[in-house]
Amino acid sequence: MDTLTAGLIRKSLNSPDEIRRLPKTLVEVVNIGDQTLMRLTLEPGWRWSEHVKPTVGTDKCEVPHLNYFISGRLWIAMSDGTELEAKPGDFLDVPPGHDAWVIGNEPVVVLDFTGGKTYGK
Repeated sequence: MDTLTAGLIRKSLNSPDEIRRLPKTLVEVVNIGDQTLMRLTLEPGWRWSEHVKPTVGTDKCEVPHLNYFISGRLWIAMSDGTELEAKPGDFLDVPPGHDAWVIGNEPVVVLDFTGGKTYGK
C-alpha cells in the first residue's frame, strides 16, 4: 500500500489483502477504509448453487453486487424469474436473491465494487 500526500492511497489487486478459494472460485480483495474491490475469477463449469452455496448456507446468493465484466460469460437468474447473460464490458447492479453460472469454456473475470467484504464467507 502506498499512502501519498493529501490522503491519497494506492493499492493493487496484484497484491490483494485477502484471497478466498472455493471450488472453481478465486476471490481476491483489496480494502481501502470501508471500501473493497473484489476480483472474482470463476472457472468453466462454475455455478453459485453448486460451488458457493455449501460454504455460505443460503438458498440463493444474498450478496448485492456492482459488477464490471472483464472476460467470459455469466448467466444470472433472479428469484423472481428475471434472467440475463453478462459479458465483457457489461456493468451490472445485481441485487440479492440470485443464482449464476458460467457459460462456455472461458473463465469469467469480474470486478465487484460492493461484495468483497462478505462474498464466499
